[in-house]
Amino acid sequence: MEAFTKYYLLDWLAMILSLIAVYCLGKKNKSGFIYFALANLIWISLGFGPIGSFGIGIGNSAFLIMNIRGFITWKHNKNEKFI
Repeated sequence: MEAFTKYYLLDWLAMILSLIAVYCLGKKNKSGFIYFALANLIWISLGFGPIGSFGIGIGNSAFLIMNIRGFITWKHNKNEKFI
């Protein structure tokens, strides 16, 4: 049980937020970027903190920048069709 609560369930929260984000973006909902950004912030704090993984910290820092860019540049065209 300790393995599930080792990081105070923050890792689980970040994973759930990431899954919600993917679902929202799949439904063409801009809020997915917000969920991804929150997940990225949690992963960054865990990566540079208790997990001690610079790969997680640096990778999610890059993802956070991409999510902010995606949020700012999001344009939803109702006439656009996806194959």
